[in-house]
Amino acid sequence: MEVRLDVLLAILGMALVTYASRAGGYAVLRAVRPPDFVQVLLRHLPGCLFVAYVAPPLLAGGWPAWIGAVVVVLVQIASRNLGIAILAGVGSVWGLHWALPVLGLTP
Repeated sequence: MEVRLDVLLAILGMALVTYASRAGGYAVLRAVRPPDFVQVLLRHLPGCLFVAYVAPPLLAGGWPAWIGAVVVVLVQIASRNLGIAILAGVGSVWGLHWALPVLGLTP
């Protein structure tokens, strides 16, 4: 396996920019008290980001992805453990994608 210098530099550059943006945000919020509307926005931002990450693959994944989403919600409610819920959902989607062609069905 060959390590390409341009790819390595791109990865290191992205890591540096990601770290700098996160550390810069923490530094600014420690030094300056943001207005109330910014604090409310920051409190709701993780949920919005989660929806933005999950919605496109869920819409593109068809009904196996929706079944996986339902499994995640049900396992999360039952176990109160997000890691186990995500593993159960991914496992159910993987299992459907494996089993459906065996059964002669298409997702």
